[in-house]
Amino acid sequence: MQAFDLYAVLPELVLLLATCVLLVASVFVREKVKSVPGVEQDIFHTPRGVGFVYFFSLILLAYLFLAFIGRLSDVSLVAMNGLFQSDSLSNLLKACSCGAVFVSLIYSKQYLSDRALFRPDFIVLILLALLGQFVLISGANLLTLYLGLELMALPMYALVAMRHSSEKSVEAGIKYFILGALASGFLLYGMSMLYGVTGSLDLIEIFKTVADPRVNHLVMAFGLVFIVAGLAFKLGVVPFHMWVPDVYQGAPTAVTLMIAAAPKLAAFALLFRLLVNTLLPLMGDWQPMLVLLAILSLVVGNVTAIAQTNVKRMLAYSAIAQMGFVLLGMLSVFDDHAFSASMFYAITYVLTTLGTFGLLMVLSRKGYDCETLEGLKGLNKKHPWFAFIGLVMMFSLAGIPPTVGFAAKLGVLEALVDAEHTFLAIIAVIASLIGAFYYLRVVKVMYFDEPAHEHSVSGSGFAKGVLSLNAILVLAIGMVPATLMSICLDAMRRTLLGS
Repeated sequence: MQAFDLYAVLPELVLLLATCVLLVASVFVREKVKSVPGVEQDIFHTPRGVGFVYFFSLILLAYLFLAFIGRLSDVSLVAMNGLFQSDSLSNLLKACSCGAVFVSLIYSKQYLSDRALFRPDFIVLILLALLGQFVLISGANLLTLYLGLELMALPMYALVAMRHSSEKSVEAGIKYFILGALASGFLLYGMSMLYGVTGSLDLIEIFKTVADPRVNHLVMAFGLVFIVAGLAFKLGVVPFHMWVPDVYQGAPTAVTLMIAAAPKLAAFALLFRLLVNTLLPLMGDWQPMLVLLAILSLVVGNVTAIAQTNVKRMLAYSAIAQMGFVLLGMLSVFDDHAFSASMFYAITYVLTTLGTFGLLMVLSRKGYDCETLEGLKGLNKKHPWFAFIGLVMMFSLAGIPPTVGFAAKLGVLEALVDAEHTFLAIIAVIASLIGAFYYLRVVKVMYFDEPAHEHSVSGSGFAKGVLSLNAILVLAIGMVPATLMSICLDAMRRTLLGS
């Protein structure tokens, strides 16, 4: 191992070692538990070492975030004998993933504690899933990409089914596992066909071989179909979306947030690494498939969401439609502005998703989950600030100015028009107008309906402060999007030049 190899994978090594230490240390760390007279303490509500693991994890995530931010201007390099690449795109996406997990843990603490799920193993599984995202984002080899994907997915299967007393949670975990395994099989079979034709697992070597006109194009096309199908499963786009609503609804809200936020950044990286960095010479084959997936996702996701009364299920169909926009940004090949617009969309969608699910957890309490429209009725009369946060998040998801969702949608639409995909831009606008209906319905319920029950707010003051800052960022970046857009564009240009 050379010095630059160690430098490239140092954050991943730190995360891996720290996670293993936290898992072992949680067994030996004893914490003070306040005893209530006449109330028997439940060991599952106060597991050993959970506070230590929680606060140490936050410090670890903050360190990793700053470390990746400091690497944004580094030169692109391929390390570990071509298995791992460190470039501006990977460092930016990893920093955003760390920030998303950091905020998710803050939002989730009280929610998990009220449901006896705030345990060290929950946090350790989250960190292991984050490690998988790191490996996936920096994969420079088909083997690395697949290992990162599985390392990210396996802890998620366990997290979804962690509330074993709930039939919905267990059912969601089983569905997620079975369909996730099927998607992994599709992706692995497609990769094996690529390997059979090119004789290499290295992305750069595959790119060079695929560009050779003597390659068996029919086998490559079959392999590409399986790869795109596997990617579509992982992204949760139509017609491979059947797991998304059930998993979003069945999993605890804290776990739903972990699935809905940071993994979307890793999925974007996987899409970029495979289709742009590796299979760009086959764009005439995969472009039509992405167009079909994007249109179906925009239409089916937005139309089906209208009929939902469960907010988490509605947000699941919303996520399907939002991923359609991300796919649209990948259609303008040879255009770093389009790719950066797609990455900007993914990052800002994660920011909005954090605030949306954070609000649901703050409005939940012990014995009650705020998951339906009924639970949001009349929120403005009791908690006007949290109703305003909900309004900001819904406006951002709908793409209404001055929120960041408007800037993100506008960037993708501009890229489509510049690439002369005007018809797709029109479909995206119409689908957004349909989606605005169910987003504004949530605002109407919060502001104009009478309260269905007594609203209460849980969570620490710190969590409420972070939620407020989240809403302010959604507004601030929406009004001044140039800074983040330029960071995304610079990272994309550096990555494309480095490759």
